[in-house]
Amino acid sequence: MSSLALTLLYLLSAVLGVVVFRSLKLPPMLGYLTAGVLIGPHALGLARNPEGARHLGEFGVVFLMFAIGLEFSLPKLRAMRRQVFGLGLLQVLATMLVVTALLLLLGRVLGGIWEMGWQTALALSGTLAMSSTAIVVKLMAERAELESEHGRSVMGVLLFQDLAVVPLLVLIPALGAAPEALFSSLAWALLKAALLVGLLLSGGQRVMRWWLTLVARRKSDELFMLNLLLITLGLAWLTELAGLSLALGAFIAGVLVSETEYRHEVGTDIRPFHDVLLGLFFITIGMMLDWHVLVDHAVLVLVLLMVPLVLKTALILLLARGMGASTGVALRTGLYLAQAGEFGFVLLSLAQDQGLVRPALMHPILAAMVLSMLATPFLIMYSNRIVMRLVASDWLQQSLQVTAIARQTINTSRHVIICGYGRCGQNLARMLERENIPYIALDLDPDRVRQAAAAGQSVVYGDASRPQALMAAGLARASAVVVTYIDIPSALKVLAHTRTHAPQVPVVVRTQDDLQLEKLREAGATEVVPETIEGSLMLASHALALVGVPMRRVLRLVQEQRDARYRLLRGYFHGADDDGATEREQERLATVSLPPDARAIGQKLGDLALHAVGVRVVGLRRANGRLVEAADDWVLADGDTLVLSGQPAALALAEDKLLQG
Repeated sequence: MSSLALTLLYLLSAVLGVVVFRSLKLPPMLGYLTAGVLIGPHALGLARNPEGARHLGEFGVVFLMFAIGLEFSLPKLRAMRRQVFGLGLLQVLATMLVVTALLLLLGRVLGGIWEMGWQTALALSGTLAMSSTAIVVKLMAERAELESEHGRSVMGVLLFQDLAVVPLLVLIPALGAAPEALFSSLAWALLKAALLVGLLLSGGQRVMRWWLTLVARRKSDELFMLNLLLITLGLAWLTELAGLSLALGAFIAGVLVSETEYRHEVGTDIRPFHDVLLGLFFITIGMMLDWHVLVDHAVLVLVLLMVPLVLKTALILLLARGMGASTGVALRTGLYLAQAGEFGFVLLSLAQDQGLVRPALMHPILAAMVLSMLATPFLIMYSNRIVMRLVASDWLQQSLQVTAIARQTINTSRHVIICGYGRCGQNLARMLERENIPYIALDLDPDRVRQAAAAGQSVVYGDASRPQALMAAGLARASAVVVTYIDIPSALKVLAHTRTHAPQVPVVVRTQDDLQLEKLREAGATEVVPETIEGSLMLASHALALVGVPMRRVLRLVQEQRDARYRLLRGYFHGADDDGATEREQERLATVSLPPDARAIGQKLGDLALHAVGVRVVGLRRANGRLVEAADDWVLADGDTLVLSGQPAALALAEDKLLQG
């Protein structure tokens, strides 16, 4: 098969895999893995030599590590230090220690494929200590659990695992050295890594900021992207040249860029390379999986699947309980982190390259890891049932939380329920207090709740997306519900519960922009407050007042826009700096000038029915330059320019309808 045909095969399988798993609301990573299994040499046999693709897939790992380094944030680590350097550190160390001891014991008792040196046992223990950041974070975000107590614990452990990959990338190649040179190789690798990292981080940040500023001043997107690729791949090559791994250099590059003011722009630019190449990496992992192993060694694969799942869950349960978490929270944390992770595949491939893992054991381990990731969505989906069945006290604790919420509001009516007590929620509470309006705030940050309650504010620990918490907060007696945090899935849950149990209660929802405005309105939101547009309104009102427009007229204009659901402000003319994923889905403005041969000339604007393709006409400039308000009875003429508002695809259809028909 030619290189072009092979590339098309990978792209087609990736597209089909992602489409199928997206439609099932499952992470696309599972689609890549499944696609790789199907087209690989052990299934359909369409791609018989995965080595060429594997080299390309290594670039996916490089950009994954670069993205991890880019997200490296000392303030973030400081804020989550208890979860990261407490539970996260203990999880990785305990898992590696227990798995290493267990593998050595099995080798001594059973022999055969289980017979291995401590180097192999240690490498495999590092592999099994990892969990899947991509799958777990996506599923938690969809379930609005990122800010829950177990969600913060899970995020802390995942963050430490990402950091722990860096020393493991140094350790595993050193473990592959000859026994007599093992300790010298390990010491030399650690010394090289320390010197290289120290050199780059001590002066590299200043050099990186200077260089990126110099490139940015050229105002060339192509030049900026080329330099970004050069820096990432160059540092990866440098660490490989030093006898370390490509991924370590990419991580250092990400850390250096994260300390500059260009980190957000770089994150947007690098994401397409990161996603596509990482998808290719997972396809190559799937191609390595021999499905015959599942049949011929079903018992072994089942053991390798179940033992790590149970072992990691039990270890995390014990560690989280030891750090003060309730049994229910600790068990949920363990269930969410029980699976194998994408970095586990990276470490397993590295261990195989160093000759640490025998082929007889490689395929069963790989099969078990893939199956554990495929099982993760179902583990998380049924985690609440599992916890309720195994932990009787969890039901009691949830009941106590609901009782604590109900105790606060038992004699209160016509109050406001504030969902989220961050800065926005606290500002709202102060204004309600000023007007003597009672409120109850629900928040999932125990430290914030404790401090605010100690200050005498009406705040309780509770998840506003759960119907029990809303009902306990007196939803049926409330005068309004306000969702102050920017989390669309959670806001939709609050709207669904309110519409079901108290449809008469108005709900105000805060959003970042107008992207989900109509969806939230359809879900039952009385008012949706998009921060970006409200900021534009405030900016416009101040500017109008400063140039002499009477304040009464300014207030009327602002109120008109709110009453019209921001119709005037919701579109925008697309520019080169608006090429993000969010902007591609937002409503835009576009202008269409009518040439002499345009189909629309001589027709009434209303007869064209542009609304049928999802486009509004928000303005019309006649050929003589006069601006008029668009009306259905206007007859279009040569030279007229229409200002249209709609989605990009709808705008293209409308333009085609106006010009060609």
